[in-house]
Amino acid sequence: MLVERYGFEVDPPFATNVTITSLSDAVDTVIPGSLFICTHEQEPDVLHAAQAGAYAALLPRASKGQIANADIPLLYGDCDDRVLGDLASGLAGGPSNAMAVFAVTGADEQAVDAGVSQLSEFLHMLGNPVAVITASGSTSMTRTMNLNYPLGILDMQRALSVCAEDGVAAVIIAMDDRTLAEHALESVNVDVLGTEDVNASASLDELKTRYAFVAEHDMSMTSSTPESDEMAADSPAMYDRVRLGHMSLAIAMVLAAGVRKNNIRSALHVANNLN
Repeated sequence: MLVERYGFEVDPPFATNVTITSLSDAVDTVIPGSLFICTHEQEPDVLHAAQAGAYAALLPRASKGQIANADIPLLYGDCDDRVLGDLASGLAGGPSNAMAVFAVTGADEQAVDAGVSQLSEFLHMLGNPVAVITASGSTSMTRTMNLNYPLGILDMQRALSVCAEDGVAAVIIAMDDRTLAEHALESVNVDVLGTEDVNASASLDELKTRYAFVAEHDMSMTSSTPESDEMAADSPAMYDRVRLGHMSLAIAMVLAAGVRKNNIRSALHVANNLN
């Protein structure tokens, strides 16, 4: 499939039926069944990857014929970030398509963290199993995910795959440079992108270029509205001006995702009664 879809060359030619179960771009993350993706600087690592259980290795075309006695099939091709994201997403079963993906961005790191936390709390209030991916601490429902930040393309797809396997309905990503490396969201479908920074220094197009996420519809940046402000004023956050702003953004993002106003008002009413 890799040969046909991406035009890779395989050596030896009869090895086209080797089944790959995971991707790795570092020897210390290789597990049995991995396709080890390496650059020129990593060529000596191919032998170590094979010893660690890699089933095959992908190298730049310019490396053809330069590695002897690899003991595993070698693929040759140009694997840019777009191809890597497509590979990783496909192998993981397209995890971002199995859940609603929210992202919170902004220039203020604390505001982004607070926005992620408030949205997570509100989605949980609405009855959704939620995952959070942020440098401040990532969780899939109640499970802590031990990740190394900023996340790269493979890291992100692995994290989303864990969330999908756990049965998460919505994942919230902190879209900032602490959490994400450049192009980390290749082949990740983002449904709603929100910010409290209405004068955001980074535009939607700039964020798409930086993090390479996919939006399948005409996305616009979501921020608080008079309607979400009014609804937030009836929430448990009503007495905390700062938290009120985070709650208003959370409500605006949930509305943008298509949740009905009546469901939101009912959840807020229950939350107030529990308070």
